[in-house]
Amino acid sequence: MAQQRRISLVLSDVDGTLVTGDKVLTERARKAVRRLREAGIRFAITSGRPPRGMEMFIEPLGLDTPLAGLNGGVYATEKMDVVEEKQLPADVAAAAIDIIRRHGLSPWVYSGSDWLVSDLKGPHVAREASTVGFAPAATTDFSLAITQAVKIVGVGDDIDAMRRCADATHATLGGLASASCSQPYYLDITNRDANKGAVAEYLSRTLSIPAAEIATIGDGHNDVLMFRKSGLSIAMGNASDTVKAAASVTTASHEDEGFAKAIERFILGDAT
Repeated sequence: MAQQRRISLVLSDVDGTLVTGDKVLTERARKAVRRLREAGIRFAITSGRPPRGMEMFIEPLGLDTPLAGLNGGVYATEKMDVVEEKQLPADVAAAAIDIIRRHGLSPWVYSGSDWLVSDLKGPHVAREASTVGFAPAATTDFSLAITQAVKIVGVGDDIDAMRRCADATHATLGGLASASCSQPYYLDITNRDANKGAVAEYLSRTLSIPAAEIATIGDGHNDVLMFRKSGLSIAMGNASDTVKAAASVTTASHEDEGFAKAIERFILGDAT
């Protein structure tokens, strides 16, 4: 399929998109990004991870664009200098933690460079630590951390409880915060202006690239907002039907080189 429009920037989600389920950045994915650079097309990443958990991609991908971590709650340079941060109001952060606990989920708090949890052996802590490359600190008192919280996560494997918690968060916090599930077991709560749609707008403004010349690619419900702010949106094959319906086109899954195939076919116009 030949490229149908001018693309000057590709903005990609990380987990479930850029990397495999085992968090591997494949050689084909690296090559695809190198080819973008050779074609004069810039490349940026955004994630629910903190910038510290995205640092491992800077060198292999030659990143020279802002890292949009914590779903746009923190922007950092390729040298890991924070240039912008959108914190949750302390009362909103406290209310979010209360809602999470009332629904039987575990709260995580990202504050500054800290990742705080109530139980180091809690659900998904070990896997997340392996993914981002650093361990959290444990605390039973989040009162100090919430004064500078950028993201709060409700974590649990009870899908019904997660849905009820998300509904309660939207009903209680309304326009005071942005809340979406980055994974079926993660409910991410951030500043109302911190979401992936805002990331696309930030990069458009900062890099002086029109929204129509931005391509976005992702697999999660929180990626739909950036789909809406770009000229071309690509859903991963492992995305839900709802996410796929919101995208311009669909590629293969993250276990079948879906990211690289999307770059090759929809951006670079390789024959299939």
